[in-house]
This record gives sequence, C-alpha cells and structure tokens, in this order.
Amino acid sequence: MESLNARYEQLDQGRTRNSSSLPSLLHQDPSPPLIPQRTRSRMWFVRICSAILIWTCLVHLFTVGHLWDRRFSIRSVSPLPSPSFPLLAPARIYKSNGYLKVSCNGGLNQMRSAICDMVTVARLLNLTLLLPELDKTSFWADQSEFGDIFNVEHFIHTLRSEVHIVEGLPKNLQQEFSNTTLIMPPVSWSSEAYYLQEILPLFQKYKVIHFKKIDARLANNGLSMELQKLRCYVNYHALKFTEQIEVLGNKLIHILKERGSFVALHLRYEMDMLAFSGCTHGCSEEEVEELKRMRYAYPWWREKEIISEQRRMLGMCPLTPEETSLVLQAIGLERDIQIYIASGEIYGSQKRLKELHSSFPRLVKKEILLNPEELKQFQNHSSQMAALDYLVSIASDVFIPTFDGNMAKVVEGHRRYLGFKKSIVLDRRKLMELLDSYTNQTVSWNEFVSAVQLIHENRMGQPAPRKAISDKPKEEDYFYSNPQECLCNAQTACRTIGNEKGVT
Repeated sequence: MESLNARYEQLDQGRTRNSSSLPSLLHQDPSPPLIPQRTRSRMWFVRICSAILIWTCLVHLFTVGHLWDRRFSIRSVSPLPSPSFPLLAPARIYKSNGYLKVSCNGGLNQMRSAICDMVTVARLLNLTLLLPELDKTSFWADQSEFGDIFNVEHFIHTLRSEVHIVEGLPKNLQQEFSNTTLIMPPVSWSSEAYYLQEILPLFQKYKVIHFKKIDARLANNGLSMELQKLRCYVNYHALKFTEQIEVLGNKLIHILKERGSFVALHLRYEMDMLAFSGCTHGCSEEEVEELKRMRYAYPWWREKEIISEQRRMLGMCPLTPEETSLVLQAIGLERDIQIYIASGEIYGSQKRLKELHSSFPRLVKKEILLNPEELKQFQNHSSQMAALDYLVSIASDVFIPTFDGNMAKVVEGHRRYLGFKKSIVLDRRKLMELLDSYTNQTVSWNEFVSAVQLIHENRMGQPAPRKAISDKPKEEDYFYSNPQECLCNAQTACRTIGNEKGVT
C-alpha cells in the first residue's frame, strides 16, 4: 500500500509540474519546428506505456483497497480478540486426492453443522468437495437446494484458502459415476485418525466417495486446534444465508428492535417433535392417538411404543406452552417483554398458546410481523422458514429453547461466539419435578421461583468448559453448542476456565 501511495504522489507531482508549465508554453512561437516522424513515434509509445502503467496501478490499488476493507469488516464483527483465520487469502493450491460428495440429513441446523464437519474432513484429506446436497426426504419434505438457503458464491469464495469446492463433477466422472464411486456413511463421532487411516486409502481405488449420512460424523473433542477453528470459520463466516433470507430476517429484527427488547423463544412443541419423542403430556386422547399413528407411519423411526411420563421425568421432553409460561415468569421475565416464537406450527394451535399469551401479551411470530406476500416465497420450505427464525434468535436479547435439539444447540454456540450473549438453557429434568410440585401445591409460588432461579444461575450462556466423555460421545457437550477453541484468545485461557471447574 505504501509503495502504491508513493507512486501516486509521484504521478500527482508530475501532473502538477506539467500543468504549471502550460502558460509559458502558450506564449511561445505558435509555429514550432516540425518534429521528425521517428521522434513523434517515440512520444506516442511513451504515452501509451505511461497510460497502461497508470491504469495498472489504479486497478491494483482498487483491488487491494477492496480486500482490505472486506477483511476489516469481517474482523470487526468477530468476537475473537485476535482472529487467526486466513480471511480471503489466496486460493489454496494442492493436489486433490479425489472428490467428496455429501448428502445431508435432518433439518436446517443438523445439516448446517454437518456441512461444517465435511468441509473440515475435505481439508484434512486434501479432497475436492462437491457442493453439499440437502435432505429432501425427511419429515419436512423441503425441496430446497443448497443455493436456495445459502449463498453459494460466498461459501466457495470464503473457503478458497482451505478447500476447493465445485458445483458438480467433471463430465468424464459423471459418465463413469457408478464405476468410480463408493457410497457409504462414515462412522459417527470419528477422529482424524479414522479419516486418515480408513477413508483416505479408499481414494486409491475410487475417484469419488459419496457420504450418504453426514450428521455427527466428526468427534466433538480430540481434534487439532486448526481443524476445530476451521469448523467455526465455516459455520460463522462461510455459511451465509441467501440475500432474500438475509433481507427478510433483518427486517424482522428491525421491527422487533424498534418495539424494544425481545426474547427469542424456541418453543419446540411441534407435531413431529411430539410424535417422534413420544411426549404427550397435556394432550387429549385423540391427540395421543394421532401422534402415535404418525410415529408408526415413518418406518425409519425405530422407537414405536414409548411411555410419555417416564420420558418426561427424565427431562427428554420439550416443555409444554403451559409449563413454559410458568418457567418464564419464575425466571423473572416482565409481563410486557416481547417474546418472539421461533418455531413452526405449534401443536394444538392457538388454544395451546392461550395461557402463554395471557401471561405475556406481547407474544409474536413471523406470521404476525410480516404480511403474507413477504412470506409467500418461503412457504412450504421449512428450512428457509427456519433460517429466518435462526437470524432472529441470534440477534435477540435473550434466547430460550424449551428443548435441546439441533437448533437450540447451534444457536447457543453461535451466541457464545458473538460474545456470550445470554442464552437460558433450561434444566428440564429438574424442572419437571418442580413443576409437578407446584401444580400439586406442595411448594408455594415463591419457593418455586427461588428454586427455578437457583437452578439456572449458571446456565445463561456464560463461559464454561465443554464436557468430554471419551467413551460416550452422545453424552458429551456438543461442539457446536460450545466451540470453546474458538472463544479463547489463547489456549491458556481455555485451560483456566477448565481448571476452575476441575476439568482438564
């Protein structure tokens, strides 16, 4: 930059000197001697070369300035005190060991974290990654492609310094796809060693490996710091929603903020959640039968006969809207606070929200804040609708999920990354006993309030170590709910947090 500035100063000085000499030239003999043809050709040659040089400098200056501004703008919103990510670095040149094709499964946030994992695997194995395929066969039957939800150009360009990403296979491999492709699911919660020792050698025989299921296929813990940070870089910088989703999401946020502070409540009391979990507390007999029929209608769901109350007392059920109303009051939310419901259609519709709405009259959702025409383009696309709720949840003053599903976990981690924004993670197992005791009038309201607040004083999204259980990865804290490697300025800071809690 300094050399370019110096060059432009010299050019400006040259232009000034030439301008100051113009008056004296005007007073010279109007009939100057004829310039030889050879000298005139040289003059034109010098002029053309100078013009090319100037334009080259201008182009370089504009490009460098644009990249500098872009780099600064990304760093300015990053919560990391000293970002270590190579932002918009030159494309990484490496000899590709083959093509990795991935098919996501699950809802938006399950697919989101899986995509981050697969980019990391492609980087580890020096693979060319095909643009991920999204799930179209799950309960939601959303036909959205990757480019309908995420900004493809931004995704590819932002990761150019890490992984080569392409939108499709070369024609010769498309024609030989069945002969050159191995279709398989990788082993869940796998380490770097598994991919290096088990998967990489397969590319000596196959040019393409197609992972059919990619959720939770990379370990939470035990990975190198570089790979853990790459997972964060993909999640918080490369995966950007499309312009249409970003614009409408920002409009929702603007409307809510104009009206004051707001809480994003991820009320996971939806039909699919209740059917597959077997949680029917508060439902009528007809509703219980309807949910059971739905569970049996999906053969891929293994559990069929479920005892609802047993599951509820283990804390494995989402809170009902009525239970949520009591808990939010006990936590200390004011009656006039805005509460944005970040979810799909609530099972039982408005009648199940009656008590919650009575306690918190400023209860809103996107269908209330926006007109039908604005949401029309996203209807019948559950993942795109979920993306709007995701943006609002990230921007809210407080985030409260009533179930620890994928959205709850990924949003919690994103809010930690944005400076440990308050997220109240409810302890449902302890709450069930308390709620029943209050309902049975064995504890008073004041006792209920004190107990609820005591339980959650250390569950507000503040810095905490990620729980690791080497032989039980499903019981560990999920990496994307607490990506602590990306939240500390130095490893010593992370260790300090862990040592305070007796964790190494």
